[in-house]
Amino acid sequence: MTSAPGRTDLDAERESRWRSVSGEYGIASLRHTHWLDAEHRSYPGAPGSWAGRDGRVVGIVPLDPDAEPEEVALSPGEDARVGKLRLRAIDRDGALALRVFDPDAPSRSELREILSFPPNDDWVVDGVFIPAASGETRVVRSVDGYEREETAVGEIALEVGGESVRLAVSGGSTGFSAVIADATSGDDAYRFRFLPIGAPDSDGTVVVDFNRAYLPPCAFSDQYVCPLPPAGNRLRVRVEAGERIVDRAA
Repeated sequence: MTSAPGRTDLDAERESRWRSVSGEYGIASLRHTHWLDAEHRSYPGAPGSWAGRDGRVVGIVPLDPDAEPEEVALSPGEDARVGKLRLRAIDRDGALALRVFDPDAPSRSELREILSFPPNDDWVVDGVFIPAASGETRVVRSVDGYEREETAVGEIALEVGGESVRLAVSGGSTGFSAVIADATSGDDAYRFRFLPIGAPDSDGTVVVDFNRAYLPPCAFSDQYVCPLPPAGNRLRVRVEAGERIVDRAA
């Protein structure tokens, strides 16, 4: 069995993670997510007017304070900088949205740290990957109630705290990800967490390291639409490993 990450390695990972969350345009700086239709409208916190058109997010916006408004067309994943704001287009199954990242958003300015459980070898568990049957699908529900159907990847069978579980995972040949909840969720930890898992060996054996569990983006800003854990990924035991909660200024 692989052991838990060394203190130095985990500290380095958590420092990198903190930068990705708390940076000027990091995860915590998301202030708005505006779902668009084909009609140009103004939206709170977004300069100019915006619409979804032909698979792109289209704005009429002054890119410079002294300039006339001009059309900006963003494909999903593309950004535009307007003053101190960073505007990003996203697509969810054909529905287009504009995200507004603001360094002054309270979700970022009030952020103090990510509280984590101490690393512990007891939370490094061997499992076996069981591929999904050909054509099998599963329904993924997001925090805003949206549901989508996707091709099932498979499950990882393992024992956690004396309980036999089968974690539904997404991903592929380079590794997996699971959305999990446990008996700490909503108490000592956020209501659910993400868990990265490495690729299995040729015989399906895989190491599941709960010390790597981390908070979803919606723990930092309620403008994200994170997937929720499926029923089988809601564990009855307390998983005291990984990131647990966001600490904010009072």
